Amino acid sequence: MNTLHNFLFNVFPYICLAVFFMGSLARFDRDQYTWKSDSSQLLRKRQLRWGSNLFHIGILFLFFGHTVGLLTPHFVYEPFITAGQKQMVAVVAGGIAGVICFIGLTLLLHRRIFDDRIRLTSHRTDLGILVILWVQLVLGLVTLPFSYGHSDGQAMLQLSAWAQGIVTLRPDASLLAGLDWVYLVHLVLGMTIFLLFPFSRLVHVWSGFGTLAYVFRPYQVVRSRKLGLKSSAPAEQRPVSH
Repeated sequence: MNTLHNFLFNVFPYICLAVFFMGSLARFDRDQYTWKSDSSQLLRKRQLRWGSNLFHIGILFLFFGHTVGLLTPHFVYEPFITAGQKQMVAVVAGGIAGVICFIGLTLLLHRRIFDDRIRLTSHRTDLGILVILWVQLVLGLVTLPFSYGHSDGQAMLQLSAWAQGIVTLRPDASLLAGLDWVYLVHLVLGMTIFLLFPFSRLVHVWSGFGTLAYVFRPYQVVRSRKLGLKSSAPAEQRPVSH
């Protein structure tokens, strides 16, 4: 193991996570007006609808698939499915989601580059983060033939052991020894996305998860300021006259 390998897979993950959490918190605290996705829907709606829907469906499946697949200990699923079978499921399901996401992201990138109005109203970081996500997605698709070639599931076990070691504060870069280059590059670029997250439009992802609380929030009580109009609140919530 050389120094660069140890840094990238023992130290760099914690740098990225620290910037990811602390940077997001600082941006929310200091620059809430920039906490948005800067939609360009008014400039070109149809292609955005297809691209955005396909991209978000694919990326959400990939995100949760990676999270569950890498962070679930082997002994949890071992009684039901072998490591090799799990890896084949990941190849098929991840491949389908990856293709859906690739089509959507390519549409978004195309309209961002080739539509003059959208390009002129876009920030450089908007285009940059789309390019980085596109490259990362292509790398993920490139890993599929390599994963298919490791039908014993050994590559998946190595990646899972490393990821779980990062979460439990026991990093061990040696666990990634012998893996094909495409896995390593995919990991490094993925961590870099977390590093860039607070400085890009990706911060709106936090709001996306936060909206789940909207379903469970109480009704807002609204009363008219005009005299002579009844309150829109339910009867049991109206103030009692004395």
